[in-house]
Amino acid sequence: MTADMSKEMTKAAYHVLEDHKGEDITVLDISNVSIVADYFIIVTADNIRHVGALSDAVEDKMAELSYPMRRQEGTPESGWILLDYNDVIIHIFNKEQRIFYDLERIWSDGKKIVNIDEL
Repeated sequence: MTADMSKEMTKAAYHVLEDHKGEDITVLDISNVSIVADYFIIVTADNIRHVGALSDAVEDKMAELSYPMRRQEGTPESGWILLDYNDVIIHIFNKEQRIFYDLERIWSDGKKIVNIDEL
């Protein structure tokens, strides 16, 4: 996957999460600190149904744009879902699970993207 494709995929997912009322959306560029992915998107959902709705919305948009998902982990009932699109990994958490996993701290060597449109 090209760097430009990763950026476009990240922007598309971000805007879907934003449009579906995802909270505290954080984008981390981890391309210089890990081979796992280029970008992490971390978002908070209000409740179990919102976790599922955000996941469904991202999956629908990525399928529409022909971006294949490598794998999915978690369930709305667990309070988190991970959507792995190879170079872009989307983490959808309820509030408690986001605090528990604290990915921003774990991946603090990554670069936080402040303005998604400048990506």
